[in-house]
Parts: sequence; C-alpha cells; structure tokens
Amino acid sequence: MSRKCQLTGKKANNAYQVSHSHRRTKKLQHPNLQDKRIWWERGKRWVKLRLSTKAMKTLEKKGLEAMAKEAGIDLNKV
Repeated sequence: MSRKCQLTGKKANNAYQVSHSHRRTKKLQHPNLQDKRIWWERGKRWVKLRLSTKAMKTLEKKGLEAMAKEAGIDLNKV
C-alpha cells in the first residue's frame, strides 16, 4: 500500500533538511497516516481505510459517504 491518504490524496512533500552549517540535503515529509476501521452506517459494516489525521478530523464533520464520493471511492469494494 502506498503512503497516500485514501480520502484526501495527501502524500509526501519534497523538502530540504538544513544543517547547522546550512548544508541542504533532500528529504521527504510524509503525512501522518493511520490504518483506521470506520463504521459505515448504510452498508452496516466496518470499512478499513488508510487515512491522514487531517482526514479523520474532516471525516467527523462531513461523514464517510460524502468524503468517499468526493474522492471517487466505492465503499462496497473497500
């Protein structure tokens, strides 16, 4: 499974790590991803998704079906 949020599409960001002497080396800033089981009310079952913590917060506000529709995910197949 890739390091990408299934609902928001968040993925790694390219950045520089700057040392004390100001040398720059490239690094990746990965999103805070969590494997989460979420209860899907209409399907009456648990759905397992890999989400960023920001997506979890938004999920509480919008709801699972609305976010899945925006992301183009079919919850029956997950």
